[in-house]
Amino acid sequence: MNIMTASDVYIGMGSNIGDRLAYLKHALADIHNHAHCEVIRCSAVYETAPVGYVDQPAFLNMAALLRTELRPVELLHMLMAVERKHSRVRHERWGPRTLDLDILYWSGEEVSTRELIIPHPRMAERAFVLIPLLDIADHEPSFYAWLRKRIETMDDEGGVELWTHMHWPGASVHSAN
Repeated sequence: MNIMTASDVYIGMGSNIGDRLAYLKHALADIHNHAHCEVIRCSAVYETAPVGYVDQPAFLNMAALLRTELRPVELLHMLMAVERKHSRVRHERWGPRTLDLDILYWSGEEVSTRELIIPHPRMAERAFVLIPLLDIADHEPSFYAWLRKRIETMDDEGGVELWTHMHWPGASVHSAN
C-alpha cells in the first residue's frame, strides 16, 4: 500500500445473528487482507441493545480504524461485499443481521451522495457507535474531543456494555476509556 495516498477511515461493525464475535473477527480479516486496506486499530467489543427495530437479539458492536487507498465509494462497495460474503441479507431496515459494516468518519473527507454520506448521518445519536470510536480515536485530537463531548451530553448510553477485548494481530487494542 502506498502510505502517501492512503487515508485513515473509521468504520463501525455490528452483528446480532449466529456467532457474533466470529463474524466480526472474520470481517476484520477480510478487510485487512484486501490489497488496498489495512486494519490499524480496533476498539473493544460492546454488547448493545438494538435500536429502531427492537424485537431482535442484542448486538455486538465495535469500531476499527483502517488505512486505505480506496476512494469512499470503492470502500463502501468492498465493505458491502464483505457483508454479503458473511451472509448479510437486507430484508428490513435495522433488522437482524450477521454483519453490518458502516463507514463512520473519513479523516479530512466529507461525502454526500445518494449512495453514501460521510460522516455517517446518525453517528452522533448512537452511543453504540460513539463509545467504540472513543477507544481508538485518541491520536486524532479534534475528532476525539468531539466524541468525548458528544458522549458526555447524551441522556444515556443506550445499553452499551463492555463485552470483551478484540485481540487483533498488528492492531492496537484499547479498552473503554
